[in-house]
Amino acid sequence: MLQFSPLRTAIIIIVAVLGIFLAIPNFFSKETTANWPSFLPHDGMTLGLDLQGGSHLLLQVNRESIITERLKDLRRDARQVLAGDLGIGNIITTDADGITVELTDPTQKAAAATALQTLQTNISGTLGIGGTPELEFGETADGRLTVKLSANGVTERMSSLIAQSIEVIRKRVDEVGTTEPTIQRQGQDRVLVQVPGFEDSSRLKELISTTARLTFHLVHPTMSAAQAEAQGVPSGYFILPSAEGGFDELLNENVELGGESLTNAQPGFDQQTGRSVVSFSFDTRGAIIFGEITSRNVGKRFAIVLDDQVITAPTIQQPITGGSGQISGNFTAQTANDLAVLLRAGALPATLDVAEERSVGPSLGADSIRAGVTSGVVAAVLVVAFMVIAYGLFGLFANISLVLNILLIVASLSLLGSTLTLPGIAGIVLTIGMAVDANVLIYERIRE
Repeated sequence: MLQFSPLRTAIIIIVAVLGIFLAIPNFFSKETTANWPSFLPHDGMTLGLDLQGGSHLLLQVNRESIITERLKDLRRDARQVLAGDLGIGNIITTDADGITVELTDPTQKAAAATALQTLQTNISGTLGIGGTPELEFGETADGRLTVKLSANGVTERMSSLIAQSIEVIRKRVDEVGTTEPTIQRQGQDRVLVQVPGFEDSSRLKELISTTARLTFHLVHPTMSAAQAEAQGVPSGYFILPSAEGGFDELLNENVELGGESLTNAQPGFDQQTGRSVVSFSFDTRGAIIFGEITSRNVGKRFAIVLDDQVITAPTIQQPITGGSGQISGNFTAQTANDLAVLLRAGALPATLDVAEERSVGPSLGADSIRAGVTSGVVAAVLVVAFMVIAYGLFGLFANISLVLNILLIVASLSLLGSTLTLPGIAGIVLTIGMAVDANVLIYERIRE
């Protein structure tokens, strides 16, 4: 008869008991396990999209939005290096894929061309080796300077923005409290997002695809948007609609402060009006800049812009040096919470369009679970019966080890927080057959 050392026996017993202990939550509902004492395990396996239902989104980077935003930055930077740094008068117009610079003094063309060359950036390749020049410089027949976005540069920028977008999407989905989302890149310009158990697909789509780019701009001190539309928009300004509707705002193109300096954002309520607001706070650098801006512009209006829409544009009453503030608007408690989530997770570096949207209903998951459990039970009953009939006591021992094997698999999946899908159920059923097959070979060899 085989002899086992006491240590080996103790290890087997401890592992078996621990496996049973960790597998227990899978046989009870979440409502039941939530009321268990803290020393008991509460988390079981997470069911995949094909079992419990959820949302499936395929997002695609909007190439036109990347070009549009890059041209805005390029126009602002060109004006800064020409008029701001060198004092060269210029008139800049935006084309479909670049900008055209007309100089008020043609004799300064050489200096202007040299200054514009400083705007060139090389976008790193996939392996971070070398880089692709983003800009192409030229001159029109009538002597105007041109700066164009290269096709390869735009493609490389899209590729790099996809990786950044995946991280932002992951942060946003994690903020919602879902478990085991699938977020992966597909092709050159697409992102696949699958979130099991999230039934509100429209809210998920809004939460993921919203760019959430927050910027702060000064409002023109004397001219309204209506006057600018009638008389012509002043150089260095642009018009944006207000979120509250009914009017537009004339804003300075310069971004005084960006949302990248935010460290926290939380929903709340205004103590005076009782309306939902979003309170935010800056990092040290952002707090200093915010304090300097509000100190220099007391009495002027300061606009908070979210995704090319003016959320609010209050008048600066006094310097704000605490590094915090609040965004007020037509928010509900839900929309204020969603905006706080977006700001905490950070802005998407590019606009994402929904290329494909599917919702998997929970009824499909229930049918899959029922079919999987049924097949597993039938397989287990037949195997147990066969082993007992064919091998008697040894068959009973094999069945006990088989049950422990399945419990240890379930316990491992629960401990690791893994997701159980329909192929996973098929794999467990296959494991039952393979484990029994091994025992059959052993017992037949013993008989021989």
